[in-house]
Amino acid sequence: MATTYEPIATTTLGSAASSITFSSIASSWTDLRLVMVGTTSASDWSFCRFNGTDGSSTAYSSTRLYGDGTTAASARISNNSRLQLGDAILGLGTSTTIPVFVSLDIFSYAGSTYKSSLTTISGDLNGTGYTYRNVNLFSDTSAITSILIANASGSNFSIGFTATLYGIKNA
Repeated sequence: MATTYEPIATTTLGSAASSITFSSIASSWTDLRLVMVGTTSASDWSFCRFNGTDGSSTAYSSTRLYGDGTTAASARISNNSRLQLGDAILGLGTSTTIPVFVSLDIFSYAGSTYKSSLTTISGDLNGTGYTYRNVNLFSDTSAITSILIANASGSNFSIGFTATLYGIKNA
């Protein structure tokens, strides 16, 4: 990675876990990048929440695009309780056997305006590749200081699942 990327924290699971949290994120960088690779205990899709928001928050919106060489789709969600890192309708997300690669770029995370981000997922879906892009908005003006990652149906992230949070300087 470019020298402007600085690893803040990495979690590699030694046992299955239902969630991963990065907390006490300093405001030392311009942007953040979260990279996740691994499998889960059940086919599922992941999500994240910032700053301890719970299921009653409606601060997340997204527009998504999907393609697999045969099918293309798009959708929009407003006033959601979480930032989706996959799609239940399209069946995109984690797998019990095939590792999925997910990245989430969070722009100007420490600023005093709403936070925009880009989710990128690339993976294999029963022998065919797919790509998924999700442009997100977190409607909160507070700096992002924590990120919770979990799975929609409550399945566990499997042993060896890795999540790394990077700070990006001078982006």
